[in-house]
Amino acid sequence: MRSLLDVNVLIALLDQGHLHHATARDWLSRNIKQGWASCPLTQNGCIRILSQPAYPGALPPAAVAQRLAAATTTNWHEFWPDSLSLLDGAIVNWGGVLGSRQVTDVYLLALAMNRGGRLVTFDKAIPLQAVPGAKPKHLVVI
Repeated sequence: MRSLLDVNVLIALLDQGHLHHATARDWLSRNIKQGWASCPLTQNGCIRILSQPAYPGALPPAAVAQRLAAATTTNWHEFWPDSLSLLDGAIVNWGGVLGSRQVTDVYLLALAMNRGGRLVTFDKAIPLQAVPGAKPKHLVVI
């Protein structure tokens, strides 16, 4: 099952000084043959955060984009366009969303599930019940 890497996982992979770099790298090396994915939302978040002046070792946006682009040139990567609407009741069960901080995570989980994949994250607070049909196999917390 292909894995949509959350922003926090992409950041950890691209930043060798990140607290979870080794964890993310080890997980990816064990699962790379199943493939991984990114989408506009995760690419945007990765570039935005790694280029923020307050981020330790921040790089210019162009440098982060170049590094991310290089990572996506492998046969294991697949780009998933943002193709779902959060307003579609078949996509999101808003009763399962506990707060505003979960909105992006729920969207990414729904996108991964819609594409036959899974979301990979460090975030332990993503509610499966917020995405109709989501099962534990659709969410991997590393």
